Amino acid sequence: MNTKLRTGVVGVGSMGWNHARIYSELETAELTAIYDANPAAAERAARKFGGKSVASLDELIKCCDAVSVAAPTHLHHEIVMQLLGAGRHVLVEKPIANNPTHAAEMAALARERDLVLQVGHIERFNPALDALEQRLNRPRFLEVTRLSPYPGRSLDIGVVLDVMIHDLEIILHLVRSPVTSIDAVGVAVLSKGEDIASVRLHFANGCVANVTASRISMKKMREIRLFQEDAYLSLNYQKQTAKMFRLKEGRIVRERVAIQKGEPLLREIRHFVECARAGAQPKVGGIEAAAALDLALRITRQIAERAPQCTSLS
Repeated sequence: MNTKLRTGVVGVGSMGWNHARIYSELETAELTAIYDANPAAAERAARKFGGKSVASLDELIKCCDAVSVAAPTHLHHEIVMQLLGAGRHVLVEKPIANNPTHAAEMAALARERDLVLQVGHIERFNPALDALEQRLNRPRFLEVTRLSPYPGRSLDIGVVLDVMIHDLEIILHLVRSPVTSIDAVGVAVLSKGEDIASVRLHFANGCVANVTASRISMKKMREIRLFQEDAYLSLNYQKQTAKMFRLKEGRIVRERVAIQKGEPLLREIRHFVECARAGAQPKVGGIEAAAALDLALRITRQIAERAPQCTSLS
C-alpha cells in the first residue's frame, strides 16, 4: 500500500499538538484534519502542521481514515465510539476511559468492526523497555518510580490514572500473572485527586512490585528496577539507558546494554499508522488498556477508602 493514510487529531492541547506534529512528519501519513472544542487551538495547529481545522467531529470523520484522540478522559468513550462506529481507526490517549464498562464497549466495537483501537501507553515504545524485554526471564521483584513536577493539566484525574497507569500496564505486560493483593496509600496535596501514591502488588506467580508515583516532585524521575532469577536490570526511561548485572562464577559482573535511542511518541504513532494500514493488532489495544485501567481503579478505590479525610490545599 503506497497511499498515505489520512489522519486527524481530536484535541490539540500539549499531547494532541505533538500528535499533529508527528503525523505531519510521517512519510506514510497525511495530516488532513484537526478538531478541538476551542476553534482557535485547532486553527493554530492547522497553520503550524497542515491539514485543516474543522468545526465538528462529523466533519473530521469525512476527512480521515485514522484519528488520534487527545481529549479529556471523560470524553474518550463518546468520541471513540463515534469514530469506531464510522469505521475509523483510533489511537486514544491513556487512560482509555474513566470506567471499565466504557473501556470494554470501546474494545468490543473495535473488534466487531475489525478496526485498530490503540491506546497511548507511550512507555511501551521506549527503546529502554525494548532492551529489558529482550533480556526478560521470569521477573521476581520490580521497583518502579515515576516523579514529575506539578503538571497543570490532567487534573480531572489523580496521579494513579494520570501517570502511574503507564507503569501498571508495563508491569502487567512483563509479569503476565493475575494480581492477588494490593496495598495502596496516597494523598491529595494540590489537587482533588491523589498527587502522591505508593502501591505494593502481589501476583499469583510470586512476583512482587513496588510502584511509586508523584506529580509534585521538584525533579523528574522515570525508572524501573527488575530482579529476576539470573540478573538485575535497571532502566531509566527518561535518559533511555539501561544497566544489567549478572552473577557469574561467584561474582557480580556488569553487562553492556546497547540501546538505539528514539522518540517514544514517534515510535508509537508510527506503529499505529502501520497497524491501521495493515489491519494488524497494536502493542497496546483495548484489552490491555482496559486491564491497566481496572487495576488503576482498584488502587484509587483503596486509596480513597483508606484516606477519606484527605483533602487538597486548593
